[in-house]
Amino acid sequence: MRFTNYFLVLAVAGVFQATAADGTISRLGRATAVFNSLTTAKNGIRAEQIAAADCIAVIPGFKKGAAVVGVGYGRGFISCRDGGKWSAPGAVSLETGSLGVQIGGEQIDIVVLSMDMEQRAKLLSGRFAIGSDASAAWGNGKAAHEDSNAKILFFGQTKGMFAGFGLDGATLATDESGNKALYGKASTNREIVSGGTETPVNAQAFIARLSSVTNP
Repeated sequence: MRFTNYFLVLAVAGVFQATAADGTISRLGRATAVFNSLTTAKNGIRAEQIAAADCIAVIPGFKKGAAVVGVGYGRGFISCRDGGKWSAPGAVSLETGSLGVQIGGEQIDIVVLSMDMEQRAKLLSGRFAIGSDASAAWGNGKAAHEDSNAKILFFGQTKGMFAGFGLDGATLATDESGNKALYGKASTNREIVSGGTETPVNAQAFIARLSSVTNP
């Protein structure tokens, strides 16, 4: 009986690992599409902003206050410049909190540009606080303002229109389960981005899209 239970646990664990891997691969595809959309949109990311960026994070389908009390959450990927190319992607999560209960919040696609290489160590730490660790601003949309001194620029859209939220209190953190699904082992984003990690086959389309826009 014990052996039966043991193998049952292993089987269930295998299913969850396969599901996590499939979710990560699917999210990479959506992240590639989001980056393409926000770099070709009329009010999207300008070529000079991309050229100046040290790191780029893409969070597809960020959910603002949906299913969680006063909390927005999304998962995506980050890559930083590595000489003349872009590094293998690390998995990240973006969280933002607000007061009150938000029911059925909107879903937003987000691209984040880090404009200062000196911020990279903090950006790739386990938890990066937007606003306190580095100044941030929205770079697109009628309701947005671009701070010329901002070290982090956010770009957001939903159904082709600008969408945003208050950046104070938002955090960018390592998505450990995403990294494990992508690389088959626990890895920090600093190890992945800065350690010469080879880009997995499933992530090559995402990195190729970054390269095609930033190194035409």
